[in-house]
Amino acid sequence: MQFTAKQISEFLDGAIEGDATVKVGELSKIEDGSAGSLCFLSNPKYESYLYTTKASVVIVSTDFVPSQPVNCTLIKVKDPYSAFSVLLEKYNEALNQDKTQAGITQPCFIHPTAKIGKNVFIGAFCSIDENVEIGDNCRIYTQIYIGSDTKIGNDCTIYPGVKIYNRTKLGNRVTIHSNAVIGSDGFGFAPQADGTYNKIAQIGNVIIEDDVEIGANTTIDRATMGSTFIRKGAKLDNLIQIAHNVDVGAHAVVAAQSGISGSTKLGENSVIGGQVGIAGHLNLGKGTQIGAQAGINFNTEENRQWHGSPAQPLKEWMRSTVIFKKLPEVDKRIRDLEAKIAELTAIIENISTIQK
Repeated sequence: MQFTAKQISEFLDGAIEGDATVKVGELSKIEDGSAGSLCFLSNPKYESYLYTTKASVVIVSTDFVPSQPVNCTLIKVKDPYSAFSVLLEKYNEALNQDKTQAGITQPCFIHPTAKIGKNVFIGAFCSIDENVEIGDNCRIYTQIYIGSDTKIGNDCTIYPGVKIYNRTKLGNRVTIHSNAVIGSDGFGFAPQADGTYNKIAQIGNVIIEDDVEIGANTTIDRATMGSTFIRKGAKLDNLIQIAHNVDVGAHAVVAAQSGISGSTKLGENSVIGGQVGIAGHLNLGKGTQIGAQAGINFNTEENRQWHGSPAQPLKEWMRSTVIFKKLPEVDKRIRDLEAKIAELTAIIENISTIQK
C-alpha cells in the first residue's frame, strides 16, 4: 500500500516542502532510507543523513531549516518523533490486521464460568481459570495463564508466555509483553528467633489501569494486603521488578533492569532510567527524574533530577563527577606535597640540630 506525501501531510496536519505527489510505501531510519520510504529527523546529530538519504519523504520539525540542498520531500510538523510514532502504529496495525481472527485456538482450557467478550482471539495452550472476565477485542496469544477472578478490560493485548495470577485487574488497552509475570507473591518473610524465616501470606492483588504497557520478563508482585498499582498510561520496560504494594503513578516511565522496593510510591510523570534501584517505603514526587544506575534511599521532591549512587541532585552530581575524574591527579599532587613537606621538615630538623 502506498500513500502520497500530500496524503501523509494531511493525516499529520503538516506542511509540505517539495513534491507533494511522491509516493511512499514503507518506513525506515533516515540513515537507511531508500526510494519509496519515509523517515524522520528529530535528533540534530542525524542531520547529516538528510543530505545523503535516498528516502523519498522525511518528516522534520516546523522550525527546521536545511543548511544544504535536499533531494527529498519534507513534511514539517510540530513534533517529528511523535508524528512518526503515529505512522509506525498505523503501519504495524496494517501489517498485523486479520492475522489473528477472533476465536479460540485449540487446545485450550477455559473454565465454564469464564466470560469472554466479543471479537476476542485466544491462542493455543492458554489456561483461563474460573470467573475470569475478558473484555471485547482482546488478543490473548499462546501459552498464557490467567488466574481465577481476574478481570481484563477491552482492547488488551497479552503476548505469549505471560502469567497473570488470580484476582488481577487490568483496565482497557493494556499491553503485556512476553513472559511478564503479574501478581506473583511479594517478598515477605518474618525472621524467627532460630534464624529461619516464616513466609508472610500475600493476600492482595495487582491493579493495572488503562493504557499501560508492560515489557517482556517484567514482574509485578501482588500486595501483601490491598493492591499494587500501575496507574493509567504508565510504561514499564523489559526486566523490571515492581515489589508488593508499590504504586507507580500515572504516565510514569521506567527503563529496563530497574527495581522498586515494597510500598514505595512513584509520582506521576516520573522518568526512571535503566538499572535504577529504589528502596522501599519512599515517596518520590511528581515529575521525579532519575538517571541510569542511580540508587535512591530517600523521599524526593517534585520535579527534581537525581543521578549517582547514592543519588545526588543533578548539578551536585555533575560537580562530583568532575572532581572524581580528577582524583588521580589530586592524589599525585597530595603525594608530591607530602614529599616536599617531609623534605622541608627534615631540613628544619637538621638546622635545629646544628644550632644546638
